[in-house]
Amino acid sequence: MIKNTGINTFLQLDSSIPVVDVRTPAEFAQGHICGAHNIPLFSNEERVQVGTTYKQVGREQAILLGFDLTGSKWSGFIKQALEISPDKKIAVHCWRGGMRSGAMAWCLDLYGFEVYLLTGGYKHYRRKTQDTFAEMFNIRVLGGLTGSGKTKVLHQLKALGEQVIDLEGLAQHQGSAFGSMNGLEQPTQEQFENNLAAVLRLLDRERSVWVEDESITIGKRFIPNGLFHQMRIAPLIVLKVPPEERVEFLVGEYGVLDKDFLKECTQKIWKRLGPEQTKNAINAIDEDRMADFIRIVLVYYDKSYRNGLAKRDQTKIMEINADSADAMANAGLIIAQQIVLTSSEKLHGH
Repeated sequence: MIKNTGINTFLQLDSSIPVVDVRTPAEFAQGHICGAHNIPLFSNEERVQVGTTYKQVGREQAILLGFDLTGSKWSGFIKQALEISPDKKIAVHCWRGGMRSGAMAWCLDLYGFEVYLLTGGYKHYRRKTQDTFAEMFNIRVLGGLTGSGKTKVLHQLKALGEQVIDLEGLAQHQGSAFGSMNGLEQPTQEQFENNLAAVLRLLDRERSVWVEDESITIGKRFIPNGLFHQMRIAPLIVLKVPPEERVEFLVGEYGVLDKDFLKECTQKIWKRLGPEQTKNAINAIDEDRMADFIRIVLVYYDKSYRNGLAKRDQTKIMEINADSADAMANAGLIIAQQIVLTSSEKLHGH
């Protein structure tokens, strides 16, 4: 049985029903529904052939070519679908919910699958994703100078039952010139947005949502405007960790990375560091004086963060003094501040 399914219902399907994306490997790599499986009806090259035929000759010739190209593949499609869903319940989509997903749905239905076919296809999913960023959330922003351990505090807050969006985790980048950590590979912008929207859809709108204070870019990925605007006007809790504690924390995080990688990243910010400090930083890396290297680059990062902080609404900034960068202890301080903040908002009717 084929059940034509709108995007809202499609996203609410039982998690035991796998999603199959029948678009090409290239389309899938560009962006896909979180957790979807790719069973491409056409290869990248075959799709170009069919598309060209459609434009130059016509729809019927394109359909015939499509069947010629897929003729020997149908049993393989069924076998792949059975591996993904042995109980024969499956959700299917293509780009617009047209011929590709229709053909796959027909094939699987013929074999005995219960098929949920996404009306409007991935195009409607993308529209839903964009709409999600315009929705309002009860955002709380965790700030602090580089080395305050904000990401680890967020993870600890999540472990304590708080709602958290780990933007750097989703973007696979730690947000600085050194943020790729010499190994992290960022998703496409489209996939970053899909992953982020999937997290947002699971949140309770009545409860606070913690995010880290970020600029609009995380590496090469952009935080969608709707969400970023909410982050800029949300209450900002700034964690103040002693300088040497921050240096020690960063030595642990970055001191173990490849020296050539650190030097290459340092060169990228030489205009901000200045030629002399850039040279000093690179010498410190070469001589294994990682704490000295960290102190040099922190001058730039601290100045940059303070400049950004000065542009924020000062009435929405709260500072918390911490003794160290210990994530568990600082998460406790944050939760205590959260209670005060929530009480204040209720008092003022926010």
